[in-house]
Amino acid sequence: MSHTQALCRFLAALNYEQLPDAVLARTEDLFLDWLGSALASKGAHPIPLFERYASRMGPATGAAQVIVNAGSSSAYFAALVNGASSHLVEQDDLHNSSVLHPATVVFSAVLAAAQDLGKSGPELLLASVAGYEAGIRIGEFMGRSHYRIFHTTATVGTLAAAVAVGKLMDFNEEQFINLLGSAGTQAAGLWEFLRDAADSKQLHTAKAAADGLLAAYLTADGLTGARNILEGDQGLAAGMSSDADPRQLSDRLGSRWALLETSFKFHASCRHTHPAADALLELMRREGLTHEQISRVQTRVHQAAIDVLGRVKVPQTVHQAKFSMGTVLGLIAVHGKAGLTEFHELALHDASVSAFSDKVSMTLDAEVDAAYPRRWLGRVIVTTVDGRVLSGAIDEPKGDPGNTLSREELAEKFQRLAQFSGARTPSQADELVRKVWDLRNAVSMDHWL
Repeated sequence: MSHTQALCRFLAALNYEQLPDAVLARTEDLFLDWLGSALASKGAHPIPLFERYASRMGPATGAAQVIVNAGSSSAYFAALVNGASSHLVEQDDLHNSSVLHPATVVFSAVLAAAQDLGKSGPELLLASVAGYEAGIRIGEFMGRSHYRIFHTTATVGTLAAAVAVGKLMDFNEEQFINLLGSAGTQAAGLWEFLRDAADSKQLHTAKAAADGLLAAYLTADGLTGARNILEGDQGLAAGMSSDADPRQLSDRLGSRWALLETSFKFHASCRHTHPAADALLELMRREGLTHEQISRVQTRVHQAAIDVLGRVKVPQTVHQAKFSMGTVLGLIAVHGKAGLTEFHELALHDASVSAFSDKVSMTLDAEVDAAYPRRWLGRVIVTTVDGRVLSGAIDEPKGDPGNTLSREELAEKFQRLAQFSGARTPSQADELVRKVWDLRNAVSMDHWL
C-alpha cells in the first residue's frame, strides 16, 4: 500500500466517535478564529471585488452564506468569497511544520458545503478534522523546497478543502483517491505577487476553497482523477518539490492529531515575523528599553523568512506592510503591539515606525533554520544607542500550542476582529462565540450565521 492509499483509507474510515474531546474543542476554537478573520475583512480591498464577481456569476441567493455581507449564494461562490475574506487581515491560523493556513481553505469550503447539503454541526466538525489532518500531512510531504516558490495554502489548501468536503459527503477510499487527483491537478499559487503588493494572496485562498469543493462535488458525481497525484512521476511532488518525503503522508494516522499542533496568530502580520516580534518585545520589557534607545536590531531567522519577507523593501500597502519585518518590529517597538488598528493607522504613516524599520535587518541563523519548520524560534540582537549589545530569545511565539491562546483570549480576539470592520456589534459577537462553542450540538448548519 502506498502512503497516499494509507491516507485515503484513514480518511474513509474516520468517524466522529474517534475524535478526542480535545480535538473537537480545538476545532471549534479554530472555527471561531476563522470566522473572526472573515468578518474583519468586511469592506476592505480586494474583498468587494470577490463579492461582485460572485454576484455577477452566481445565483442572487443560495443555500450557502457569504460571511462578509450576510448574503447567500451557491456553495461554490460562498466558498470563493469566504476563502478570500478569511485570509486578508493575516489573523488566521497556521500549522508550523506544514507552513499551511488550514482554516481559510477548510472551513470556507466545508461550511458552504454543509449548508448546501443540510449537514449538522458534528458532521461539519468531523469533515473539518479530516481536512486538517490530510492538508497538514500533504504540506509536510511537499517539504521546504515547495514553499520557496509556491504558496502552500494555495496549492496544498486545494487538497485540504477537497478532503473536508469529501468527508462531508462520506467518501470511500476509492473516492478519496480520485478526489485527491482532481484537487491536486488544480493546485496553484506563486509567491511572486509579494514584490508588487498585488492582491493574489486572496485569490489563492478563494480558489483553493472553491476548487476543492468543485473537485469533491464532481467526484461525488463520478469524475475520476489521477490515482497517484501526490507521489507519481508526473505528480504534485515531482513538479513542485525537490525534497518531498512520502512518509509524511501517513505519519501516525489516528494517533497523532495534527490539528492540535495548529497555532493561532497573535500579531496581525505574516507568521514569519512573529518569533522576532515576540523576542524583541520580551527583550524591551526585560531591559526597560524604549524605541529611542535602540540603534539597531538584527533578527536571526530561518531561510523561509528571508525568502518571503525579503521581497518587501518599502511597503506600499497595509497588506504588504504585514510582510515587512522592519514595519512589524517598528510597530512593536514604538507602540507595543502590531494589531489591525496599528497596521491600518500607523504602519505606513508613522514616522517613528518608519525610522525604526530602517534599523532592522534579517540574518540567516543556523540554529533557527535547523529547527524550522517544526519550531519557529525567535532570536534578536539589539544594539543600544549607548553601545550595549543585548540578546532576546523565545522558543514558542504567542499562539503556538505550547503558548496558546485561552478561550477567553480567543473570545477577546474575536470581538476585536468583528468590531474592527463593524461587521458585528459586541452583543452579536458574543452570541456567535456561544454558537461556535456549541457546534457539537448544532442539528443543522442551515442559516447558521
